[in-house]
Amino acid sequence: MAELELTIPLKSTPCKVGMTVMTVLMPLWAIGVPFCLGLFTSQVLQKPEQVPALIAIAIFSVLILISALGVILAAVFEDDVVLVSKEGLAFPLRMLGKLRMRRARHWPDLCAATVQLSESSGANPKGFINLFFHSGGATSIKIDKLSSTDLEQLLLAIEIWGANCQRAPELIQFQNQFQNETRGIESLSYTQMWEEELSRRFASTSFVPLEPGHELKGGQLKVTRQLAFGGLSAIYLAQERQRGIVVLKEAVIPANADEAARSKALELFEREAHLLVKLDHPQIAKVHDHFQDGGRNYLLLDYIRGQDLRQMVKQNGAQSQAKVLQWGAQIAEIMEYLHAQSPPIIHRDLTPDNLVLGNDGKVVLIDFGAANEFVGTATGTLVGKQAYIAPEQLRGKASTKSDIYAFGGTLYFLLTGSDPEALSASHPKQIRPEVGEDVDQLVSSCTELEESQRPKNAAELRKLVDGLFEKYNDSLAEVDSNGHSQSAASEVPPELPKAVS
Repeated sequence: MAELELTIPLKSTPCKVGMTVMTVLMPLWAIGVPFCLGLFTSQVLQKPEQVPALIAIAIFSVLILISALGVILAAVFEDDVVLVSKEGLAFPLRMLGKLRMRRARHWPDLCAATVQLSESSGANPKGFINLFFHSGGATSIKIDKLSSTDLEQLLLAIEIWGANCQRAPELIQFQNQFQNETRGIESLSYTQMWEEELSRRFASTSFVPLEPGHELKGGQLKVTRQLAFGGLSAIYLAQERQRGIVVLKEAVIPANADEAARSKALELFEREAHLLVKLDHPQIAKVHDHFQDGGRNYLLLDYIRGQDLRQMVKQNGAQSQAKVLQWGAQIAEIMEYLHAQSPPIIHRDLTPDNLVLGNDGKVVLIDFGAANEFVGTATGTLVGKQAYIAPEQLRGKASTKSDIYAFGGTLYFLLTGSDPEALSASHPKQIRPEVGEDVDQLVSSCTELEESQRPKNAAELRKLVDGLFEKYNDSLAEVDSNGHSQSAASEVPPELPKAVS
């Protein structure tokens, strides 16, 4: 994965006002004053005796000062971002006073981070994140001036790279609460990776997730934090020597599983993991490795930055038909690629949680069902979000058409903002009357209970979606149900670190 490099706009009101003023006055300080300076210089050179030396020097000084001041103020007001990289932080010029004239700070210099909240509930908290440095100086970042994606990325960067930083308990609690509320979930999870039944059935097992700092592969891989865990699976953010930040997906066979089930699960995991490592598609999170360590089985995946479709809909509401079809065409193309492998790769968990929207508007698939199927085989349970599971998958007979069923459920969610009803053909038009009959029919056909009544394969599905997208493409700039423009440029959400699970 590419190294995490962030540009976080602070959206400071004084900077906005100042930049507006400097833009309005630009003809004066950027054109008028230099022109007057040049004209005055020419006059002095031609007739030096007409202007006393002291007056000439004073006029020169004032004109140069006005022009230089304009440039400096414009630079200060325009520079309203915090730059975050693996090396450290760089703050806006206006913060130089608080930072003792050192705007760039390396991570080892960060000694403490705290939070002061005036309003902590909901996805738009208010208050300040305070950063303190060993070499002196401190600064505060106003929380409500950050987008939710930028706020989460900043908190994550402090956690991962600020190894010597003492994070206040209030900050840790705020970070966890904020992540949960923005995703509308009740546990620390980036995707719905397991079924509730799995947790209930094996709640008393001895499975204990790895703690931060735990090392794997002879120290080459170090767990940074737990992202999600439950039942017999866990997801971690980890640091690898070669690739930097990665995501680790773990699966464990319960101790009470019989030998036949254990062997079958291991065989399935090994087989599918080998296939996943070979995949190479720009819109599929790369699976780099699979291995065993301490009797547990792992997949190592890219860490994908972006906003998952569930969170995007939660924040912005149901989406326009054109936008949903645009994303649907991309998802169908990803499915076509997976199903064209030999043997076909069935995803098994194609839900809005596992699809991330990047800044370029492209949808990226971030999760694979290998570890899920691995656990499910060993335990006799299913893993996945129930509303998106096809009937045959519930019976343990997943096929490529099971992914088509989940695809239909995902389109339904994007069009309505609600999860589909489990084991039922979905009709988004019943929720949103403005949905076209042909779009409603597409979703309905994908979610038919009988496999034979769904589109024949992903290639056929892609053609159907492409055709509908061409029809509705002209409406990409239409206004959605929340009154926001649906243009391709404005719809793309800001960047958010999304952990692959």
